[in-house]
Amino acid sequence: MKSLFDAVVIGSGPNGLAAAITLSRAGYRVCVFESSPTPGGGMRTAELMESGFRHDICSSIYPLVPVSPFFKELRADGATLDFIEPEIAVAHAFGSDRAIGIWRNLATTVSELGKDGPAYERLVTPFLNISDELFEGIFSPPLKPSQVLSLIRFGWRGAGSAEGLGRRWFKESSTRGMFAGMAAHAEQPPNRILTAAIGLMFCISAHATGWPIARGGAGMITDCLTERFRSLGGTIETGTSITTLSQLPPCRTVLFDTTPGQMLDMAGDSLPPFYHRKLRSFKHGPGICKVDWALDQPIPWNSDKCRRAGTVHIAASTSEIGKSEEKAWNNQLPEEPYLIVTQPSLFDSSRAPSGKHTGWAYCHVPFGRNEDMTAVIEKRIEDCASGFRDSIINRHTMTATDLHRYNQNYIGGDISGGAMTIRQIVARPVLKRCPYATPNPKLFICSASTPPGPGVHGMGGYNTAHAIMDRVLNS
Repeated sequence: MKSLFDAVVIGSGPNGLAAAITLSRAGYRVCVFESSPTPGGGMRTAELMESGFRHDICSSIYPLVPVSPFFKELRADGATLDFIEPEIAVAHAFGSDRAIGIWRNLATTVSELGKDGPAYERLVTPFLNISDELFEGIFSPPLKPSQVLSLIRFGWRGAGSAEGLGRRWFKESSTRGMFAGMAAHAEQPPNRILTAAIGLMFCISAHATGWPIARGGAGMITDCLTERFRSLGGTIETGTSITTLSQLPPCRTVLFDTTPGQMLDMAGDSLPPFYHRKLRSFKHGPGICKVDWALDQPIPWNSDKCRRAGTVHIAASTSEIGKSEEKAWNNQLPEEPYLIVTQPSLFDSSRAPSGKHTGWAYCHVPFGRNEDMTAVIEKRIEDCASGFRDSIINRHTMTATDLHRYNQNYIGGDISGGAMTIRQIVARPVLKRCPYATPNPKLFICSASTPPGPGVHGMGGYNTAHAIMDRVLNS
C-alpha cells in the first residue's frame, strides 16, 4: 500500500511540531496526532479561573528560544514570534528584602555583584563572544569543527557541580546561591556533577539573548508553529489518542514526541527485547507542584530588583537549595522549597484586566506525589513580598499527579521528560550514536527524553527530523 504520509508525529509539543515543520519544509507529507483538544504540549495559555486572566499552564519563560537553531530558522522563514525581554532576566530573592539581579546587560550585573563582579565577568564573557557556536554545539550533534573548541572550554568550566564552581569562583554566599539557583532548573541538587554546566548555560543565555516571555502567552508560540506547519501543507489531528501503531495511517516513518515508556506502550511489539530493557531502565526525576494566581496588584516584592524581573528564584542559600532538591529526590516534601516564580503581566498587559496581574510559581516535589504545596509556596513568597497573600483574588493549583493527568508526558509530574542525571544527559534515552533512532528503522523518538533535553527549543524534534531525512526519507 502506498504511504499516505512520509511521516507521522505522535504528540504536538515543541519537539513534535519542530520535527513536523522541519520535515514539511523539506517537502515531505506529515501528519501530527495529538490526544488533547488543542496542540501545544507544554505551550498553552488559558483562563484557568477568572475571566480575562490568561495563565501559562506550563512553560512561561523562554531563555532557550532565541538561541535555538530551529527557532532561528523559523524566524528566517518569516514567522512572527513576538517576545518581550525584561531588563532583569532573573532575580534571586534570599528572604526579606535581600536579592540579586541578573541583568540582560552584563556590565550592570557585574556592578551588582560587587566583589564577585570581576570573577563573574571572567566566567561568562568568553562564551558571550561565541554564544552562537556554543549553543549550536550543545543543541545539534554531530559537532562542526568550529564548535569543538567552544564546547571544550564550556565543558572545562561546567563539568563539575554548581556548588563546586560557586566555591571556586565566588567569595560571597549570595553569588554562590544565585548560581545554584540557576542550576536547580535541572531538578538536581547543586552538588551533583554537570550541574555547573546547567547554571553556566542559563547565565550565558541571560546576557546573550535574555529570558524573554511570549506576548499573549505560551499559546502564541504554539499558534505560530501550527500556522507555519499548516502553511506547508501539514495536517494536525487533535483529540486523537494513539495507543497502538495500527491506528496510524500508512506512512514511511513514525516519530514519538513522548516518553520512552509511552513509546513502548504503543510500539513495543515492533521493538526488540534488549531495547525494551534499556528503555525500561530510563528514570524519571522529581515532579513539581505549581500554583497560578489572579492578583489585584503586582507581586509586592520587598526588593526593587524582583519587581523588575521576569523570573524570580527564591532560596536562602546554596545549602537550602541542596536540602530542598535532595528531599524531592528522596521522597520527602521540602519544608522550605526552592521556588521558581514568573510574573509575565508586569511586561505584557494582555495577560490580565487593567490594573490586575497574574503570576505562577512551582517547587520540586517527590515523583508522583499528590500533596498540595500551595500554603508552603505562598508563605515563601510572602517572606520576600510582604502583603502578597492579601493581593490574591484566586488561585489554581496543580499537584504532580494533576500535571501528569493534564499532560501524559509529565510522568509523575516530571516536566523534564526524564531525570537530568549525568547518565541520562549522556545516554538520553540510551547511549547511541544517533539517540533518536530505534532498532526499528521506521521508528524514532524526538521528545525531551532525547538530546538536548528539556526546555522549549524544539531541537529534539529538529535533530530527529534531520536524522530521518538522512536515514529513511532521502535514501
